[in-house]
Parts: sequence; C-alpha cells; structure tokens
Amino acid sequence: MNEETIEFRYDTQLLIEGKNLNEDKVREYFEKNFVGDCLIAVGDEELIKVHYHTNEPWKVLEYCASLGEIYDIVVEDMVRQANGLQG
Repeated sequence: MNEETIEFRYDTQLLIEGKNLNEDKVREYFEKNFVGDCLIAVGDEELIKVHYHTNEPWKVLEYCASLGEIYDIVVEDMVRQANGLQG
C-alpha cells in the first residue's frame, strides 16, 4: 500500500463528553461539512465515540470540541502505518 491508494490519510478517533448530544446530528454534520469516509458516531446524550478518516483532522477536532469535552484523541497517519512507520 502506498500514498496513492489512501484517499483519506488520517484515522481520527475521539470521545465527546457533554450534555444533550445526538449521534444522528453529529453524523449529519460530518456528512454535510467534511470530506472523508468510514464514519462512526455512536453513543448517547452524554458520550459519543467518533471514528473518521479524513485529510483534515483539525476540522473534526474543532467541531467535536464545540459539542463538549473531547478526550482519548487519536490521529494516526495511515500512510506512515502502511509504510511500516509509527505515527
């Protein structure tokens, strides 16, 4: 696997903790405002787990932080992973 075969470079994962969270609204916002794939947004009104592949992880983090506290943040470079490197 090389860089040309990975359309969305960054595997972005995090938890959002807040009040009155809505996983359907989070998914809808991602679909309308971000370019990426492999979206998972699951949880309840107080905690949502997000997983998303994108080339602009900072936009995902900024949006999610606007909903509540974000933590357990992981942004992995899948090109580096594919090349056997960490990061």
